[in-house]
Amino acid sequence: MSESQRHLIKKYANRKLYDTRTSRYITLEGISDLLREGYDIQVVDRESGRDITPLILSQIVTTEEKRTDFAAFGGSRQERGQQLLHYVRDALNVPAALVGQEMERRRGELETIVDVAIERAMSRLAIPSRRDVERLNRRLDDLSDRLDRLNGGSHRKKASAKK
Repeated sequence: MSESQRHLIKKYANRKLYDTRTSRYITLEGISDLLREGYDIQVVDRESGRDITPLILSQIVTTEEKRTDFAAFGGSRQERGQQLLHYVRDALNVPAALVGQEMERRRGELETIVDVAIERAMSRLAIPSRRDVERLNRRLDDLSDRLDRLNGGSHRKKASAKK
């Protein structure tokens, strides 16, 4: 959406809402009208800078549900409610998706840090890693095969007879 379609609304401590695009105070009904007209809005608390768009959208939906005179705004109560509900869901789901992506990224970073820390600790304590043990097992298998070839296969026969 272009910047000309975006409205930044600031909420003041006195509970007034200020549309920075039009430089005027605006009501919940005014924000509702902007949403119906297709504008994208963001509401921030002026003092903290915290995004409170979901809170304001939920207030709008509640207000819309309480309305009794719907003919003046066109469409049925259900249609307008569905439109606002769709917008609210979209507004709430975007942050959830971003949080999910960030959590997944950080989980991957944490796993890498833990893996590196474990490898360092094992190295300092001279504890062989799984990779080291697998490498030793392959080397033992190779040596055993060489012994078999040198002894004409008698090495494996003796080892299996001991079992």
